[in-house]
Amino acid sequence: MSAVTKHRPSQSPGATKKRSIHKQVPSHWQAGRSRREKSELVRDNLLWAAAEVVGEVGYAAASITLITQKAGVAQGTFYNYFDSRQDILDVLLPSLGSRMLDHIRHKALGGRNFAELEERGFLGFFDFLEQEPHFFRILNEAESFAPTAHKSHFDAMAQQYVHFLQRSYRQGEFPAYEADELEAVVFMLMAARSYLAIRYVYGHDAHAKLPHSVAATYMKFVRYGLEGVPPSSEKQSP
Repeated sequence: MSAVTKHRPSQSPGATKKRSIHKQVPSHWQAGRSRREKSELVRDNLLWAAAEVVGEVGYAAASITLITQKAGVAQGTFYNYFDSRQDILDVLLPSLGSRMLDHIRHKALGGRNFAELEERGFLGFFDFLEQEPHFFRILNEAESFAPTAHKSHFDAMAQQYVHFLQRSYRQGEFPAYEADELEAVVFMLMAARSYLAIRYVYGHDAHAKLPHSVAATYMKFVRYGLEGVPPSSEKQSP
């Protein structure tokens, strides 16, 4: 997947016109009703702050000072949760990736077959990017500055996607493929999402939302590529 991420922009063009899920600082730790809840809120604040700082200045300039200032906690508090600057950077992308997968799963609820689930998940992915404009910069730079996190993120993404296709395959969908071909299909679909995001979300003429025509073209490719040729009722090539 490195060939995909190396071409991603190091910054998020148009990020100023998008609103992050965590644009507002998470609840203050004092809002926690128990010691454990307060501790979780402090950690959430630090991860939120790290995402904001890396999104704004990049991994190289993301210091503990900037992160704690953004989170509104003392530097000493930082070390109660993370061993070092690298430690929080190694946690950042997998944490965001986990939230992204949860978001996609939620958006895909109600799909009756592979095509419906894939379309809802595809749109959920771009919905997440709209809400988290810093995500691609965090992902892109992680390959160099947090390689362990980068690998962990892609392993988690690919594993869940493969399981999704395997489940559909066992239910009789896309019979033209063999079970051992599904992993390759997954990486093709993941690459397609990445490059479509580069072109239509982060490009110099990026759109506020992914154009409907792009989503429709992607789904045409998915349906005909995985499920077979177009129905005879549709326009055929000569």
